Amino acid sequence: MGYDEPGRDTSAEPSSGVPAAVLENVFDDPAHGEPGRDRLAVHVVWEVLLLTGLAVLAYLLWRAEPDTLRGDGLRALLVDVVALGLLALAAGLSLRTAAVNLAIGPVAVAAALHLAEQGDRGVTAALGPAAVVTALGGLALALAVVVLHVPGWAASLAGAAGVIVYIEQRSAPVLPQGDYDPRQVAFHLAAGFAAVAVLGGLFGAIRPIRRLVGRFRPVADPARRRGAVAAVVTAGALVCSTVLAMLAGALLATGGAGPVAPDTGLDRTVLAVGVALLAGTSAYGRRGGIFGTLLAVCLVALFQAYAEARGWVVSRWAVGGVALAVGLVVTRLVESYGRPVTGAAAEPLPGGDGRIGTGWAVPRSDPVANWPPALPAQTTESPADPWSVPQWETGPRGWDAGDR
Repeated sequence: MGYDEPGRDTSAEPSSGVPAAVLENVFDDPAHGEPGRDRLAVHVVWEVLLLTGLAVLAYLLWRAEPDTLRGDGLRALLVDVVALGLLALAAGLSLRTAAVNLAIGPVAVAAALHLAEQGDRGVTAALGPAAVVTALGGLALALAVVVLHVPGWAASLAGAAGVIVYIEQRSAPVLPQGDYDPRQVAFHLAAGFAAVAVLGGLFGAIRPIRRLVGRFRPVADPARRRGAVAAVVTAGALVCSTVLAMLAGALLATGGAGPVAPDTGLDRTVLAVGVALLAGTSAYGRRGGIFGTLLAVCLVALFQAYAEARGWVVSRWAVGGVALAVGLVVTRLVESYGRPVTGAAAEPLPGGDGRIGTGWAVPRSDPVANWPPALPAQTTESPADPWSVPQWETGPRGWDAGDR
């Protein structure tokens, strides 16, 4: 129901007058987000900046302490990268589903304490029960989030409090009892983490998967339920993020870094969420990059190694806080420049011809010259006396006659 402009090329449009780009988005339900394909250019630009910063830090670390990037030093650094990377993957996965899991730090510390105490039984024997308990705890957290439909940060913070109670049962650091050293397979662990991070980013860039993963993200009232599909996807992400945090804790207990301190682990949560945001994952959910997680994890791990090589005392809280602050700025950029083009094109063109950006057109208004006059035309033969109109009558009106 539109009018074609003179000289407009409509050969690429179907006979209905609707552009092909609109037909491509016709099955996108606006109730689950803006129709159209998210733009990835902002992620590409940001990941190039991350890669540049990573190269600069690697050069500075090589100048300050070359042994860190070769031999046993490189193996220890790769184990630290994987441990931080698993926590960042856990945070990023829950962020993508718009239900951030703040319990990942305490879960990692609790798993590290358990593996340190039970390591003499063997890694497999100690890791199995920990994985089962962690998965059940993640499932309980997921049910609380999706059944009650409450914010993930609130429910996971309550779960973190329960895990911290378990951690506080120990008053002194725990020395690992096992002899397993992950540095012997550091390159395999690093390759596995890199593959999972990049493949996850690639799958997350596919439009149907991207919309499916971010289905829990609110588009109107945040308290409204998002449906059974969104609940299942979000529950699975919370369970997986909790298990990933447990695996990160296992590396912390077997990495040869000394005794495991029974701290709350909330500083690791802040660091993990900050790295995930720094990687380009939106704090609102759904949107994220491809190589961002891998680059951001390597960047932060190299900075921590460089600070140690220079003798700086940098708190994990400080690194996490800076990463979180920068990540929030990145979120604003991602949400501003990563939304679908159709979201901006749906607005009427300013000063244009009234054609709506979705492909439908509205008829133009008639020219001003064709509008009917506001007052009827007066004859010039016997003009009306302005003093004889009813407003100027001197006699009483109908409602003034008689007794009132």
